[in-house]
Amino acid sequence: MFETFSKAPQDKIFALMAEIAADDRPGKIDLGIGVYKDDEGNTPIMSAVKKAEERILKSAKTKSYIGVAGNKAFSKAMVGLALDDAVPADRVRAAQAPGGTGALWVLMQLLKRGNPDATLWVSDPTWPNHKPMAENVGFTVKTYPYFDPETGKVRFEEMLKTLDGLGTNDIVLLHGCCHNPTGANLTPEQWDQVIASLQKTGAFPFIDLAYQGFGDGLEADSYGVRAVGGVLPEVAIATSCSKNFGLYRERVGCAMVIARDVAQADTANSQMLNIIRSAYSQPPDHGAEIVRIILEDEELKAEWKAELEAMRTRMVENRQKLADAIRTRSNSSDFDFVAEHRGMFSLLGLPKPVIDRLKTENAVYMLDDSRINIAGLGDERIQRLADAIVNATR
Repeated sequence: MFETFSKAPQDKIFALMAEIAADDRPGKIDLGIGVYKDDEGNTPIMSAVKKAEERILKSAKTKSYIGVAGNKAFSKAMVGLALDDAVPADRVRAAQAPGGTGALWVLMQLLKRGNPDATLWVSDPTWPNHKPMAENVGFTVKTYPYFDPETGKVRFEEMLKTLDGLGTNDIVLLHGCCHNPTGANLTPEQWDQVIASLQKTGAFPFIDLAYQGFGDGLEADSYGVRAVGGVLPEVAIATSCSKNFGLYRERVGCAMVIARDVAQADTANSQMLNIIRSAYSQPPDHGAEIVRIILEDEELKAEWKAELEAMRTRMVENRQKLADAIRTRSNSSDFDFVAEHRGMFSLLGLPKPVIDRLKTENAVYMLDDSRINIAGLGDERIQRLADAIVNATR
């Protein structure tokens, strides 16, 4: 059996992690994997999360199964966080999933069942796992124009032209906020134009909302998903608690569907639960219960919001500091776009030889597409990174 295999390619992010771990140079700068880090390079546990965990440890009386849909109170709270009252509750169904990735996988399976001949459209570029996940489900995957590396902005006219040419056999995967890997986001006005296009063509909207609260704030970051859900009859939404709750290793996500009416919502939900049962049977509860406790307790929720806002503000400040530091050293505005982007990531547009030089000469590690994690920078690292970028690009 196994002799028929050839080695599968290693994931680039985890390969980079191994390289960084093997590098014993002091002061190395890790801009790779997408986790939030403080100035000391640690990924902290939020205080609201610790308090919620303490409550679980004191009050839990069983480790029994929770069911195929997972923690239903968690899912209800996540629907409220993402959609608020933009969509009537009776048209929405949700199920807990193992991380945002698990939510994406469940929904891809669901959409493939609903339209086996559909083409899935992703942005150019997109999160590296979108395409292989979709292809493993059986979708034909195509790209729509999105990012211009020359300007650091969204190629919106080209994007919209492509979307306007789609039809009812097309599914459009949109980043809800904090676009990964570029950090370049749609404005509310651009979201409205995308919605108008989807209304006209009948293409199906599929939204990956992995970073709510990391961009311009919880409410602002939900503009797109709420606007789409409030207008279009059918939507699929994958959400994650990895970043905004810092629950990376707990793998907490939620798969949501908006249907035309109650009957179709129930039918779609039955299919979603059937997919879950035949795959991993049911999700783990610990992380979801943490989130449920926080979102249902006003005091803890306020504490979590304050912590999240502090993280968001620090990332915005890091962006401005890096853009300013590069401008000061280069007397150029070439990297000013970094300050305009939002979320954890920016795509610097550096060629591969420069990326390799940064690694070998300065112990600066980033992915081959020049995606950097802004949240991984402290003040001292920002100055060293600016020096390294300017020297390597001269």
